[in-house]
Amino acid sequence: MDRFTLLAPALLILAGFVSAFLVYCGLCAIGRPPIIAGVKHNQVFGFFFARFICWLLNPVERVLVGRVSPNAITALSLVGCIATGIAAALGHLGWAVWLFVASGILDILDGRLARITNKQTQSGALFDSVSDRWGELVVFAGYAWYLRETVWLLAVLAAAAGSMMVSYTRARAEGLGIELHGGIMQRAERIFIICVGTMIAAWYGANPDTHTTMLHVLGGTMLLVGIASSATAVNRWIVAYRVLARRDAEAAGVKVEAQPAVKPQPAIVPEPMFAPVPKALRESAELPL
Repeated sequence: MDRFTLLAPALLILAGFVSAFLVYCGLCAIGRPPIIAGVKHNQVFGFFFARFICWLLNPVERVLVGRVSPNAITALSLVGCIATGIAAALGHLGWAVWLFVASGILDILDGRLARITNKQTQSGALFDSVSDRWGELVVFAGYAWYLRETVWLLAVLAAAAGSMMVSYTRARAEGLGIELHGGIMQRAERIFIICVGTMIAAWYGANPDTHTTMLHVLGGTMLLVGIASSATAVNRWIVAYRVLARRDAEAAGVKVEAQPAVKPQPAIVPEPMFAPVPKALRESAELPL
């Protein structure tokens, strides 16, 4: 595929994205920021950018509300991740980018629809979380297959392991009553870096003379995701451990202070087998000589 043919859709989408962002910034500058409820943001992109994305997707949300269930959107996002993995495994990196971007957008929409329609359920939350994990595994499996004959296979495995540990550490901590939301490499950041790196790799892969460069770019992207994800997972592990250790120490201290003081019991003196006879009885019992 010609490089410009591959890049043309990306340039059109990027131009529309930048234009919308400028309009959004203009509204905020004149004191009329869009009012978007239920915006969730992370540490890297922040609330401003997260609200912009939600504002950009707001027309799509209005079309889907009442017509499509959040679980259907989640299932469609999982299908998109499976298609991404297949495209990456077959070397269709350009298609892998667009499919992964679409999956990420659907992943945002399912949560937004659940909050807007007040359909946030425990079963839906479980379905969403497990689908995200399976989707990421399939995507990494596709990249691992494509890079299976290179040393960069290890980078893909590191990225998959780090990504899974980020999610597992958070889930395990939440099961113990600790909320963990920080970190520089959460799901949104992973999707962003993988898509950008894959697009650059696809640019180099369009020319057979730069095929080796394409492999290095793709492998370097996975290595970056692996290192940053592992750092995020370890940081969450340390934070959660410190909180739990503090709780354990406080609980142990409360138990020690709450123990009642033991009062000394009076010593029990055993009664003699033969009690002494009172003096009056002894004198009355004496016989005259």
